[in-house]
Amino acid sequence: MDDVEITDEGGYHVEKEPPKNQDLTTLSLTAGELLSQYGWYLLLVSVLGYLLIQYLSKKRSSQSSQSSTATTQDSAFVARRQEAMEAARRKMQVELDAKAVLFKEKQKQQEEEKRRQKIEIWDSMTQGKSYKGGAKPSQTTEEASSSTTEQKPATDKKPLRSAGYNPLSGGAGGSCTFRPGRRGPSSGG
Repeated sequence: MDDVEITDEGGYHVEKEPPKNQDLTTLSLTAGELLSQYGWYLLLVSVLGYLLIQYLSKKRSSQSSQSSTATTQDSAFVARRQEAMEAARRKMQVELDAKAVLFKEKQKQQEEEKRRQKIEIWDSMTQGKSYKGGAKPSQTTEEASSSTTEQKPATDKKPLRSAGYNPLSGGAGGSCTFRPGRRGPSSGG
């Protein structure tokens, strides 16, 4: 405590000098001292930072140009593909329309054939002839009438039942007779 002076008169008097910390003097370097000590390092770091920024900007611009060219190529590809799909759809629609026309023609022919068969059936019924379901659809009305008149005589046919058969008589061979049930205990459980 060299800084302090003590006097005997009435009190003590103290003179102080501003404190100096010798540990902080190394931290208080000026800009000139900083450049003189670390100048080459700062220059090298700033040049490397500049080159890195230039490289990244070129890379970003090349990616954006590639994406724009890729986008134009993709749009051209998509346009060609859509045109091809549209052409295929048109082709399929033409084929479908042709099939629909053929189907309608077949339907009309079938309806005409059914109508003609119904007319033949009606004509044969009005003439008193029976219609057998096996009439060929390709026959015309003249062929159908000529084929029905040239049938075999009825004497060659075998009768379905004997002449003396009467189902109400209950006679021989009838299956409706009374039969009593079995005798004995029931087999219920």
